[in-house]
Amino acid sequence: MAASSSFERAQRLPWDFAWIVVAIDAALFIVNMTVQLLPSSPHSEQMRSVYAQPGVWVPLLSRVATVWLLAATLAWCHARKALDERGAARIAQLRSPGSRFAAVFLPTMVVNALALTPLFYQAQVLFMPGGSLHETVDMYGLRSIMAVSMLVQSVIQMMVLVAGVWLAARFALRERGMVIEDETPAAAASTRRAVALVIAAIFVSLQMWIGNVASGWVDTSRDADLLPLLLGWFAVPLLVYGLAFWGAWLGAAPAPVQARPFRAVAAAATAFAVLQAVCIALAVGGLVWVASVSFLGRSSDGNLLMLAIAMAAVYLVLLVVLVRVITRRFYRRYL
Repeated sequence: MAASSSFERAQRLPWDFAWIVVAIDAALFIVNMTVQLLPSSPHSEQMRSVYAQPGVWVPLLSRVATVWLLAATLAWCHARKALDERGAARIAQLRSPGSRFAAVFLPTMVVNALALTPLFYQAQVLFMPGGSLHETVDMYGLRSIMAVSMLVQSVIQMMVLVAGVWLAARFALRERGMVIEDETPAAAASTRRAVALVIAAIFVSLQMWIGNVASGWVDTSRDADLLPLLLGWFAVPLLVYGLAFWGAWLGAAPAPVQARPFRAVAAAATAFAVLQAVCIALAVGGLVWVASVSFLGRSSDGNLLMLAIAMAAVYLVLLVVLVRVITRRFYRRYL
């Protein structure tokens, strides 16, 4: 009975890591928001009025969801990789892997939230009205600086997040000083589903991350209605997730021997990069066509609308096709 229980705990370890990541990130987010919105906090009334606007809290929740999804997926991948390579019996001998994972991941995220975020904020304040460098830039320059700052902050904090998950998983899964039983690693169940889930999660995480970064370059109104914001920030990513899962499911058929989760991560990143490159090229070609038509004296408004609709349709179709093809290529030798 004890052996069976240990085996089941070992099989659950990938999901345990994922939920630990979500729990830690959620706790830090709640603490941070509570500190900002408490009546005793400085500028709390102003912050509450700002966060009450859908144009603020909807993108904020999207950014939070992106971080949670990416970190949880990577944590799941580390544990699943160890489970596939070592087998459940060896993983079951690890001493409190979940606690050790949390013990490393929590300080990393605390540093990320309490050190890096305020540091970038202080740098941005220098260029805001009243800052020492505000006079050196005009309004357009200020917007560009804020957008670049957001991009740099997003990249650095993503690197810290990825490194934190890797370090925590490495510490939690090490086998130093253990008596290892000989066992041939057995493939875990539902490898095809696991591959599709990882690819879809990484793909939509990258999609949402790019969207959040790009929002810094676009003059979005905080007075926008709630429904369009929810459709843009959540409904569209859910659609992308579903299509990416479908493409990966088709590409991983009939089923790989092992999930090899980081091969799935690489497949998702490759498919995303190729899709963006192809669609950018098509969009540039379409804009050139619209410009050439407008030079002939025809109205370009209808053509721009047609181009936007066509690009959206092409993007969704190519998403499924490219994810399927690239997944098949990455897993061809394991099918």
